[in-house]
Amino acid sequence: MSAPAIPLRLTAPAPGWSAEADLVVVGSGIAGLTVALRYTELEPEAKVLVVTKDVLSSGSTRWAQGGIAAVLDPRDTPDEHLNDTLVAGVGLCDVRAVRTLVTEGPGALRRLIERGARFDRSPDGELQLTREGGHRRSRIVHAGGDATGAEVQRALIEAVRARPSIEVIEHALALDLLKDAQGRARGVTLHVMGEGARDGVGAVLARAVVLATGGMGQVYAATTNPVVSTGDGVALALRAGAVVRDLEFVQFHPTVLWLGADSTGQQPLISEAVRGEGAYLTDHEGNRFMADAHELADLAPRDVVAKGIMRTMRATGRDHVYLDGRHFGRRKWETRFPTIYAVCREHGIDPATQPIPVAPAAHYASGGVRTDLRGRTSIDGLYACGEVACTGVHGANRLASNSLLEGLVFAERIAEDVHAARPAPGDPVPAEVASEVTSGLVDPRVRPRIQAHMSRGASVLRSRESLRATAKALLDARWTPVEVPPRTESWEAANLLTVATVLTGAAAARLETRGSHWREDHETRDDNEWLGHLDVTLTEEGLRMTYTPHEDTMPARLAQELSAAGLDPAEVDTLIGRALEEDLWEAGDVTSLATIPGEQRSSADVVARKDGVVAGLAVAEAVFVRLGADRTERRAKDGERVRAGDVLLTVEGPTRALLTAERTALNLLTHLSGVATLTGRWVEAIEGTGARVRDSRKTLPGLRALEKYAVRCGGGVNHRMSLSDAALIKDNHVVAAGGVAEAFRAVRERYPDLPIEVEIDRLDQLQPVLDEGAREVLLDNFTVEDTERAVQLVKKQAKNRVALEASGGLTLESARAVAETGVDYLAVGALTHSAPALDIALDLRG
Repeated sequence: MSAPAIPLRLTAPAPGWSAEADLVVVGSGIAGLTVALRYTELEPEAKVLVVTKDVLSSGSTRWAQGGIAAVLDPRDTPDEHLNDTLVAGVGLCDVRAVRTLVTEGPGALRRLIERGARFDRSPDGELQLTREGGHRRSRIVHAGGDATGAEVQRALIEAVRARPSIEVIEHALALDLLKDAQGRARGVTLHVMGEGARDGVGAVLARAVVLATGGMGQVYAATTNPVVSTGDGVALALRAGAVVRDLEFVQFHPTVLWLGADSTGQQPLISEAVRGEGAYLTDHEGNRFMADAHELADLAPRDVVAKGIMRTMRATGRDHVYLDGRHFGRRKWETRFPTIYAVCREHGIDPATQPIPVAPAAHYASGGVRTDLRGRTSIDGLYACGEVACTGVHGANRLASNSLLEGLVFAERIAEDVHAARPAPGDPVPAEVASEVTSGLVDPRVRPRIQAHMSRGASVLRSRESLRATAKALLDARWTPVEVPPRTESWEAANLLTVATVLTGAAAARLETRGSHWREDHETRDDNEWLGHLDVTLTEEGLRMTYTPHEDTMPARLAQELSAAGLDPAEVDTLIGRALEEDLWEAGDVTSLATIPGEQRSSADVVARKDGVVAGLAVAEAVFVRLGADRTERRAKDGERVRAGDVLLTVEGPTRALLTAERTALNLLTHLSGVATLTGRWVEAIEGTGARVRDSRKTLPGLRALEKYAVRCGGGVNHRMSLSDAALIKDNHVVAAGGVAEAFRAVRERYPDLPIEVEIDRLDQLQPVLDEGAREVLLDNFTVEDTERAVQLVKKQAKNRVALEASGGLTLESARAVAETGVDYLAVGALTHSAPALDIALDLRG
């Protein structure tokens, strides 16, 4: 008997009851409950139905220990959070999605606090911020020490129960999507496990469906995920025909409490925050093996740490390593990490006196149902949010504590999109149109076999042989000699087998090592072939996999480099196109066309004529490549100090192409390097003071992102990217509003979630601004003496942490004196609007 195909619908009895709602949300974690709450805020009369597989508190959210990452410290910036996320994502993050996350995240977090979530605070009332792996700044808020998820879940459940328009159906497993005749999502079928009017299989009809079902960690034998995480949302989406992306990128948390080689099921997590507070990894001999493995050592991105642990285990022949936090002392363990401390004690380990045995275990799916920036899937009316979704935020490896933030930000965006697309009042909810499709179930007895095969062949370490064996075992698991009755266990087994099959197929197809996907037989990352995504759909003919380049407007390796630098490759490519249009017009480079034979080839060197700091090499290289250069070799890196005569870049190709590209490439490179060079001089001038140099919005049209990148190359930091990032009250706003305090209150009333910065030009204006609660004050054209007085006043009177920026009238000669007053920033508009270009030329060889 041959194995049946993956079903397009689960075998189930016909719905015995039905319900209607404006919106149905499948899942009750941070993503699902936030969608429901935000939608009812926008549509108070709307009916929202939340379907949850167990009780409201049973999902993955409550198990989150570490916290939520967000830019809340005035010294932190969204760009820094963006850059850390892109580095962790190893080239596959969607820059637009990440920028959405880091800019909208702080506001979404504040709204969570307004909904009742209580986070840990310092004695002065400020939110406590900690640091986790991959983050270069402390930006993680936490609750109950290490019980953040439980507190978030508690607050959201209380808020949902206070909303009469939100109905919750517990103990309900969503089975399949319902569609209308046009293929639009119109509801779900589900099975309610219990007694009452809504017992057994039923149908919920709705105008839109949101999948917020969490992860699929139970596809492995050992995982940090709860027992309900069986990939139900991804499997449902596949059966409905939605696109699923990047399922091979499953993150294995590096530090899971090791309970023995035979331990299976949900394993206790040892939060990354433990390492953020100073604990470190060692082998059995006490050697700190991460110290030389990465610049961030034990706080490297999770894939790097997991690989470091696996290599150490293989080299030493051990099945675990140790996490040493004995230096914390018992009091810190009991107050900062009470949950972890209690769990360790339950298993006979005292972290205050013993190192904790740890090993990697399946933790988080970075891939999932593909969505856009509004949470919309490839099926009209179907949305996905949280771990079940692939928004583009995580790329090939999730940055620690970005997951809860992603759930908040994109849940609110989904609610707003559904609200914007609402039908006219009185329009009925359309009934579903049933279709005849392949049905099927899986014998639930194969579940442990599926998990064992996945853990052996498709977990942290993968190879052609292991994946081939896993795929064969999964195919065999579809066959059963007996009829499988429709029930929860067989539906879950079918879902597990579906996602396991797709995951294994994608892992076998990706012939490289990237992020959380580690191929032993392809140990290096391959940007030339694999800087892209694997999209999977399920059809009547079976699974269909498509490779989608991450960026198709320029070579993948350059797109990846620009993405990692916090730049949008598509925007850079558009800028290059416009610059070339200005240079070439219709006739092109007439001089080169007239003087150089078409077949002639040359090599050329991009050479520095003056000392300075280089920035924009990838941009310049992209210009040459776009016009036909077929070989390039980088001789320097952005941010490096170079000397006159240094070769920065060598290009080879048709001579006409090189000379035609010369002017546009050098225009961009010399300007950006000039910005970086000037920034470097300012940074050097105030070195050791604690102050930082940052830019302003005084940028050339269309070049803001690149110029601000150049500032970072020079060692500075960025201020606002646009007028929307934060409110900045300046002198003319004060005049128009009738005073500083009045202007402050007006902004806070209109935009309560935005950070507010205030510019003052007199010392007597400072106190009213502090009284209003400003978090950042810009001291415009202050003398050094008044700047020092302002710093002292803030230190004495500000209840909350207030950042001070000095701006206006600054010179390189006065910079150090100003910085030594104790201000946080020196804002230098000249960095971008009047930096002299660094002299760089193209020398044609021969």
